[in-house]
Amino acid sequence: MRRAMKTAPGGAPARQAPAAVPVSRPDADEADRPGQTVATVERAMDVLIHFSRVSTPDLGVTEIATALSLSKAAVHRILTSLRTRNLVDFDAQTRRYRLGPLALNLGLTYLSHIGVRAVARPELAALSAATNETATLSIRIGDGRVYIDQVVPSREIAMSVEVGVPYPLHAGGSSKALLAFLPREEIDRVLAGGLPALTDKTITSVTALRRDLARVRTRGYAISAGERQSGAASVAAPILDGMGHVVAVVSVSGPAGRLEVDKVTPALLAAIERISAQLEH
Repeated sequence: MRRAMKTAPGGAPARQAPAAVPVSRPDADEADRPGQTVATVERAMDVLIHFSRVSTPDLGVTEIATALSLSKAAVHRILTSLRTRNLVDFDAQTRRYRLGPLALNLGLTYLSHIGVRAVARPELAALSAATNETATLSIRIGDGRVYIDQVVPSREIAMSVEVGVPYPLHAGGSSKALLAFLPREEIDRVLAGGLPALTDKTITSVTALRRDLARVRTRGYAISAGERQSGAASVAAPILDGMGHVVAVVSVSGPAGRLEVDKVTPALLAAIERISAQLEH
């Protein structure tokens, strides 16, 4: 069947309108991409900073979104991006995020240039030489503790720690020296989280640990015999600022059968005093 042709008035064939040609217009998102990129970077930094401001070691998407007034979808995108760069870690069981190894590396890089690590390094070397044992430096990370430096003596059998690996605050000399000088409400919260046994010597009773922490505050240092690592012993003391807040912890550690606490403690406390004096200046 032939299609009838439309005609214009007067009988002339009607001229059909030309087909519409797509006009290329800059996409709204594309046009504002520089501004959006800056905003995205700022939000990602806000998320990382938020991890450093909370007392819990891990956070959920909803918690972050609520605290920063962001949508959960935006927070999820940011965390996914940070996770690919090892700035945050994800626990598939709890569905929660925590700072990742690269974030710690950035912090350690900062500490390698300024701050307590630079001040303490010569003292760690002198302390290790004086005691012929391993001297370490620890700081608090969330509800845990990490070694950020160590000096190991030149002897056949010597203790060595893993720098940057998180440890709980209830087990071991350095952990107890740090925990004992935290504000009471923070101590209560840490103890309420449970005291899992790392060895058969770990203090798992809240009452017993509170008594031990009281002794640490009284004498100014903590003692551990196999509480975090079987066969290891340590004596540790906190570096406090002018307000009594813990800056870091220095410890001397060695095999449990060899470390003589009474002999190494005076050298440890003297090192703490010198480090504190340098930090004040």
